[in-house]
Parts: sequence; C-alpha cells; structure tokens
Amino acid sequence: MTQSTNKGFTLLETLIAFVVLTVGLLGAVALQAQAKQASYDSLQRAAALNLANDIIGRIAANDTAAAMAIYNTNIIYTDPENINNVAACLNSQCTDAALANFDIEQWKKAIKAKEGTGTLSDATICITPTINASQVDLNVIVTWLGRQQIKQSVANAACGSTSTNRKMVSLNRFIYMRP
Repeated sequence: MTQSTNKGFTLLETLIAFVVLTVGLLGAVALQAQAKQASYDSLQRAAALNLANDIIGRIAANDTAAAMAIYNTNIIYTDPENINNVAACLNSQCTDAALANFDIEQWKKAIKAKEGTGTLSDATICITPTINASQVDLNVIVTWLGRQQIKQSVANAACGSTSTNRKMVSLNRFIYMRP
C-alpha cells in the first residue's frame, strides 16, 4: 500500500475557507451597521425638514410685523416651556403676538428628544425673518446631533453648531405680510 503525500491538504483548504467566510461575515455586519446609521440619519433629516416646514407654514399664516418680531428667535432643546403662552390661545381667540408665542412653545415641545423616538437630538432652531417693506425674507435653520461625523462649514456655526456630528437643514422663503 502507498500512503498519500498530501496529508493535511483538506484541513488547510477548510481553514482557508473558514477565514474567507469570517472576513465576508464581518464585512456584512459592518455594512449592516453603516446602513442602520444612515437610516437613522435620514430619519432625523426627515424630522428636521418636517419641523422647518411646520415653522414656515405657521409663520406664513401669522404674517404681521408684530408677530415677526417675536418669531425672530433661537430655540434650544433645553429651553424651558412657558405654559402661560400655551394657555392664552387654547380656548379663546388670541392676538398675532399670542399666536406667535404659542407657536414657539409648540416648537419647543417638538425638539424635546427622547431616546429612540425619531425626534431630533440636542436640536436648535434659528428663525431669522428680515422685513423688507411688505415682504419678509424668512430663514429657518434646524440643527441636531447626528451619529456620523461630517466636515463643519461656516454655515453650520451660524446657528451654534460646533460639534463634528452636528447636522443642519436650512430653508428660505419669501412671505408677503398683511398690512
């Protein structure tokens, strides 16, 4: 009888196949983690866009000079809520100024983040209405803390964004004011 000269060759093939499989599985896990992170960031961006559009819609509906002065503000997620501003418009007709304060309180509630709810983490809203005769140039910036790092620009710092994980949505609109 002759013995085979290829002793251990099957074991070596098995080990190589195991290493290739392991690398492939690790790559798949890393890809899944990146996809989940990107999905979370897109959910946050959608929430920021919805909030910015809500702000623009409410300001367009309350388009007086008195209200614009109140809307010119920055709102941070840590700002305390003022229950008096909410109560003024709930069961009675309210003035333009009271409605503006009511809107601001609603936006404060909207940016209070709860873990895993899809709301914006550490959000900041910067509203800048610039009045030109009977027209308002409205700029709304919403920033929040994302998970992926990005290169910061000068525009991001305009609304108090200093972290490398800060994301930003900026919307501009022209609104014609009522006399």
